[in-house]
Amino acid sequence: MNRDAIQNLIKWKDSKFRKPLVIKGARQVGKTWLMKEFGRQNYSSVAYVNFENNDRMMRLFQDDYDVDRIIFGLQIETDIQINNETLIIFDEIQEVPKALTALKYFQENAPQYHVLSAGSALGVALHEGFSFPVGKVDFLDLYPMTFLEFLQASNNEQLVALIKANNFDLMTVFKDKLIDSLKQYYFIGGMPEAIFVYKETGDLNEVREVHRRLLFAYEQDFSKHVPTTILPRVRLAWNSIPAQLARENRKFIYGLVKEGARAREFEVALQWLFDMDLVVKVFRISKPDIPLSAYQDVNSFKLFMNDVGLLSSFSNLDLKSLLEGNRIFEEFKGALTEQFVFQELRSIRNLKPYYWAADKGTAEIDFVIESASNVIPVEVKASTSLRSKSLKSYYDRYQPEKSIRTSMTNFRDEGWLVNIPLYVISQFREILYPPQEK
Repeated sequence: MNRDAIQNLIKWKDSKFRKPLVIKGARQVGKTWLMKEFGRQNYSSVAYVNFENNDRMMRLFQDDYDVDRIIFGLQIETDIQINNETLIIFDEIQEVPKALTALKYFQENAPQYHVLSAGSALGVALHEGFSFPVGKVDFLDLYPMTFLEFLQASNNEQLVALIKANNFDLMTVFKDKLIDSLKQYYFIGGMPEAIFVYKETGDLNEVREVHRRLLFAYEQDFSKHVPTTILPRVRLAWNSIPAQLARENRKFIYGLVKEGARAREFEVALQWLFDMDLVVKVFRISKPDIPLSAYQDVNSFKLFMNDVGLLSSFSNLDLKSLLEGNRIFEEFKGALTEQFVFQELRSIRNLKPYYWAADKGTAEIDFVIESASNVIPVEVKASTSLRSKSLKSYYDRYQPEKSIRTSMTNFRDEGWLVNIPLYVISQFREILYPPQEK
């Protein structure tokens, strides 16, 4: 497999302002593989340490933050002679919170060392009173594999090249193949193990078993991390997600978690899900202006899972939906399609999606993004019906320079509106702002 994040790590390695790097992400998104593969490709040696259930490392970081002493201990632990050509990897670093603090001293006192770390519940460490050494580390968010990474892992490199070339004439020729691949991605998703199992076996039932094991592991993590007084509410919030996303208006409704529930009862429960990187909030904006973050309404948000394949499994999506035309794109009132578009947009570095809704609920835009100093509305269409009442209402009100509709139909530039096929939405910047227009 190949991950685009390796290119980000190469830039980190070569930067003269390099700091220890913390990779954040949910369980099983591929953090360990990424770190080891990056080290294998780019360093003469790798000193890998997993802090989970590692009493020796707990003791090593217990007394002080003397880097020479820590390096000596790491050499004994890994049997690797560590120098500036060695990649030092701290895996599951949240299990030894003082190791997080130690990153500050690596940056200040020993910047010659290349230190890479990761954890699947780093937000939980913060929740429990520990903090990252602010300003002394860099961060990289790792998400499930994107559709293009899925295509590449499925030996469809030519389709990847076709998409990246923005050759819409050829995309039309191979549209059926692209749509079939997108159907598979909706079902399999981007979790590396699920993609690997499908590649090796071609058995979608085996893929579902991977999803079920992973969802079960997430629920086991609840018991491990969440205080018993809050645990029932965390489980209720988690189990409400398919119902939340199956609504026409996907704004999170506390009453769907539990009848009569109020925000104050479940805010802390939701925070635990965020801390474990299992769900993401997309906030409503009251006004589409730069910066979007200044206009977010913290009380109105949509809740998305990390992965469309996990959502498919969590929602008990029938395998037959893959065979029935474009049904899979329209399942749960287009919830899978909106989840997919959210993932593709979020995977673009330094891009944070929001959504817009009129104050009286008369119109809603699925996503609003900020790019190239423009605020761009993105309407998601799961079917081939292209009626855009909300988008037209938004356009009449705010006159955006660029507007996007992403759907199953072919590329079309209508002047005020550009229709981008779902399978190429990750390329929206290259489509809207080709090199000659930059």
